[in-house]
Amino acid sequence: MKSSTHLKEYKDNLPLAVLVIIIAVLALSLGDALIKFTSAEFVIWQIFVLRSLLVMPILLLYLWIKVPSALSVPPALGWTMLRSVMLVGMWLAYYLALPNLDLSIAAATYYTLPIFITLFSAVFIGDKISRLGWMAVIVGFLGVLLILRPKAGDFNLFAILPLISAVLYALSMILTRTKCRDVNPVMLSLVLNLTFIIVGTLAAFFISSIVSEPRKGFLLASWTNMGFVEWALMALLAVAILIGSVGAAIAYQKAPPAVIGTFDFAYVGFAILWGLVFFAEVPDMLSLIGIFLIVVAGFMSLRQ
Repeated sequence: MKSSTHLKEYKDNLPLAVLVIIIAVLALSLGDALIKFTSAEFVIWQIFVLRSLLVMPILLLYLWIKVPSALSVPPALGWTMLRSVMLVGMWLAYYLALPNLDLSIAAATYYTLPIFITLFSAVFIGDKISRLGWMAVIVGFLGVLLILRPKAGDFNLFAILPLISAVLYALSMILTRTKCRDVNPVMLSLVLNLTFIIVGTLAAFFISSIVSEPRKGFLLASWTNMGFVEWALMALLAVAILIGSVGAAIAYQKAPPAVIGTFDFAYVGFAILWGLVFFAEVPDMLSLIGIFLIVVAGFMSLRQ
C-alpha cells in the first residue's frame, strides 16, 4: 500500500464523513438486529443473495442517471474486489455470531476495530502510533477480556467471530482509504453486493448438494419460503445494507480511518438500544465496564 503522502492529493471533508458514518451505523445496527431476530427463519446465504438482489437495481439506476461514466470497469478493480471479499467475510463472521451472542456483546467485541485500524494505519499507511495509541490498544484489550471472560472449558468460540470481523473490516477500510479512493462509492457498493450474490449462490448450491435434512441452523439450511412478511423484512435489510455500504465507503474516503473508526462506535450504543428493544437484553456490570473500556480505547485512538 502507498504511503500517507499519496493521501495528500485528496481533499477530506470531516464533517460530512462523520455525519454519514453515524447514519450508516444506525442503519447497519438496525439491520443486524433484524438478522438476529430472524436468524431462526432465514439461512444466511438467502439473506446475502435476496438482500443484494433488491439493492442492485437501485445502485445501477443511480449510476445510470447520475454518474453514467462510473458504469465501467472501476479503477483498481483488483483492490475493489479484494475489499468486497473482505467485507463479505466480515459480515459472514459477524452474522454467524449474532444468534449465539447478545447483540451488545457482539457489537462491543466487534468495535475493537478502531484499535485494529490504528495498528493497520501504522503498518500500511505509515501513521505513527503515540504512547496514547498504545495505551488505547491495552485498554481495549482489557475491555474485551471483561466482556468475553474466557475460562477453561467454558468459552464461547462464537465470541471470537466479532474479533475476526473487526480485523477484516479494518483491513477493508484501509484499502478504501489507500487503494479505492478513485472508485465511486456507489460502484464500491455495487461490487460488494455483487460479491454477496456470488458467494451466497455458490454456498447455497454447495450446501444443497450435501445437506439432506431440512434445517441445520443459520449456516447449513434450506432456504425459507418467501411470503409478504418475509419479503418486507428482506426489503428492510436491503435498505440497511444500501445505506450502510454506501455510507461507509463515503466516510472512509473523506476522512482518516483512525478518526472515522472512532465515530463508528455509535454502533455500540445503537446495538445496546436494539438489544433492549428486540431481545430484552441487559448487559451485566462487568460487560458494561468492558464496553465502556472499549469505547474509551476508541476515543484514545482518535486523540493519539
